[in-house]
Amino acid sequence: MSSIPDQNVDKYTEFVMTHPKGHFMQSPEWAKVKSNWKNEIITVEDENGNIKGSMSVLIRKLPLLNYTMMYSPRGPVCDVHDEDTLQRLLDKTKLLAKKYRSYVLKIDPDVEIEDREFGQIMSKLGFKIANASKNFEGIQPRFVFRLNIKDKSEEELLQIFHQKVRYNIRLAIKKGVTVKIGSRKDIPDFHRVMVETGLRDKFVVRSAQYFEKMYDCLGPEHLRLYLAYYEDKIIAGTIAVLYGNKCWYLYGASSNKYRNVMPNYLLQWEMIRWALEKHCDLYDFRGVSGDLDEKNPLYGLYKFKKGFNGKFTEFIGEMDYIFNPFIHFAVEKGEKIFREARRKLFTLKRNNPSGQEA
Repeated sequence: MSSIPDQNVDKYTEFVMTHPKGHFMQSPEWAKVKSNWKNEIITVEDENGNIKGSMSVLIRKLPLLNYTMMYSPRGPVCDVHDEDTLQRLLDKTKLLAKKYRSYVLKIDPDVEIEDREFGQIMSKLGFKIANASKNFEGIQPRFVFRLNIKDKSEEELLQIFHQKVRYNIRLAIKKGVTVKIGSRKDIPDFHRVMVETGLRDKFVVRSAQYFEKMYDCLGPEHLRLYLAYYEDKIIAGTIAVLYGNKCWYLYGASSNKYRNVMPNYLLQWEMIRWALEKHCDLYDFRGVSGDLDEKNPLYGLYKFKKGFNGKFTEFIGEMDYIFNPFIHFAVEKGEKIFREARRKLFTLKRNNPSGQEA
């Protein structure tokens, strides 16, 4: 649970929802989704008591070691060129580090790589920037597509899309695909399609209970489950999160059957229409690979999202403020070994679904 006093939660939430750098992962609701982590919210205020900078920090104990890591997803929320506010936020995280025996603070700010001034400030403050990843090696994706929808009409947006995308949206409607907003009780059906997608595209799928928890914490105000039906069967689904003036496409799943009726294009269009209805400025398609080689297995995802003509955005990357260099080195090396082992295990299971020894 958050450490912020109850009477200040509304004040903090309003700040995150209205600030240009606000993000749903910095919200109290997201901290509840991540309740297996402890949450501390730190703020910096001006002379009038107004919040001018904040960070929602998730804290997790390391297995077998008496240390914790701190992680602020898409934090901080502030003027990213205000060095004084950034310094004061860092000073408060140093106090947390002592309290929880943290070996590192990890952040992955909502700042584009072209912002050299921010990078210089953070380096000056002592952060180590790691921005060499091209695929999905980081905690959050480093490359995304973002569509500016501010003050746009549906007709204007459709004209922005690639002609093939417009065609596929209309094809799905013509073929009889319908999209409905699902409820919590539909999550098991969505999850079954998600598992099918994970096996096909070789990624690890979260449990149905995780998606139910997301819905409990964020839905229906901030989260919607969209389901695509064809011949009375669910053939695809997506989860969108809307917070403040932004909307994010968070998860997508599609059955191996009926992909030719283009449900994924219609699902994207319906999520974008929700963002328009709520007067959002930005629709975020989330992660793609930064490796644009057509032979890259992830190129298809890039090509799909590119068709909506959003801006290909590269973030500055993960940043570490290291409190204990020895533990940091040991954990980072161990995590790389663990991720590679998990990837190999997943591939083995996919190629040998019966569970028999190869």
